Order: sequence, then C-alpha cells, then structure tokens
Amino acid sequence: MALSAKDMLAAANASVPKISPEEARDLIAQGALVVDVRDGTEVALGKVKGAVHAQRGLIEFKADPEMPSHDPAFQKDRTVIVYCASGGRSAMAGKTLQDMGYTDVRNLGGFKGWVDVGGEVEK
Repeated sequence: MALSAKDMLAAANASVPKISPEEARDLIAQGALVVDVRDGTEVALGKVKGAVHAQRGLIEFKADPEMPSHDPAFQKDRTVIVYCASGGRSAMAGKTLQDMGYTDVRNLGGFKGWVDVGGEVEK
C-alpha cells in the first residue's frame, strides 16, 4: 500500500519526539548537535547559533559516514536536534536519521518558535 505525504508526516511525528525551545537549550548545553534542515534561502535569514546546515534533501549524505560529503559532527550516538520553518520537514528529517541508526533524535519544530523565546541566533 502506498503512503501519502500525510501518512509519512504522521509516522515521523509519532516517532521523533517534539521538544520545547527550553528543552533544546538544555540539550545544546549538554553537547547536542543542532541541525537546520531548511533550504539555503531560509538559512540566510539566520539560524540557531552553532547549528549545522543540512537541508532535508541532502541530510542522508551529511549523516552517512560512508559518504564523501559526511559531516563529522553527525555521530549516531550523539543527541541530534532538528528544526525547519514549521516542524514538518524536521520531523521527516528526524525520522530519516532514526532510520539510519541515530539513536536520540528530537524535533525542535520551527525556527520562529526558537526566535520568539529569545533563542540565540547567528547569520
């Protein structure tokens, strides 16, 4: 049976825990990797301070240590926090990371929520 985008998003949201900006701050202080999965034009507006950019369509290539484009910040036993503009792409990217063997992936949701509570941002 074929899955719809809605089905896939529901499965991703059920699998990848959603966290608050406050929880994200605590995890970042403990060494979590923050991953911005938005596209380049969105990232140009700013990103969570210290976040790695790996847009959703390329995250597998950054996260897989066997790929030449692997980013060494991606470690399967490290807590990973993903976010996008509203939370949908980050949920899907988080599920992809889980499918690749990442053991602790969390969804911060949307960048605006981070900004609204005074989260640190860099351009």
